[in-house]
Amino acid sequence: MTRPEGSDGFAEAAQPGAGEITATVVVNAPAERVFAALTAWERQSDWVPFTTVRVVEGDGGEGSLIEAVTTLGPAVLRDEMRVVRVDAPYEVGVVHCGRLLRGPGVLRCTPIERDRTQVVWHEWFHLPGGTAGRVAWPVLWPGSKFSLTQALKKFARLVEQGRLP
Repeated sequence: MTRPEGSDGFAEAAQPGAGEITATVVVNAPAERVFAALTAWERQSDWVPFTTVRVVEGDGGEGSLIEAVTTLGPAVLRDEMRVVRVDAPYEVGVVHCGRLLRGPGVLRCTPIERDRTQVVWHEWFHLPGGTAGRVAWPVLWPGSKFSLTQALKKFARLVEQGRLP
């Protein structure tokens, strides 16, 4: 779904930010099944820790608005993302367009053998907090990468066990 330039800052949010993070996993399942599991948005709650995901607008496909709320103790992080591109069963692109988390992301499924698929989750976040955010990113990045990698490993196990999608 294309939005007009400048409409609620969406065009700005769609540009890559300085906070880049990538996680990868190989899933012992065909790309079609892996892609279906990745885009079963509300099931992400099963494998992303402390997070509840729901489709706010649309059917989960292109143009849909997805909300992920992560709660850890008293801290609550609300992540809104618009699905901007779907190329099933290979790629889905999103733009994080909330107040705090902003920037593009992509989930890619690459078949590497008949029943094996490499999943790459890549995000380019705009770092909040100006200079302080840029200084803090190298400290926060390892934990973010570790958490994302662990979530993808759990995702792979659930798909391989037939528990997703």
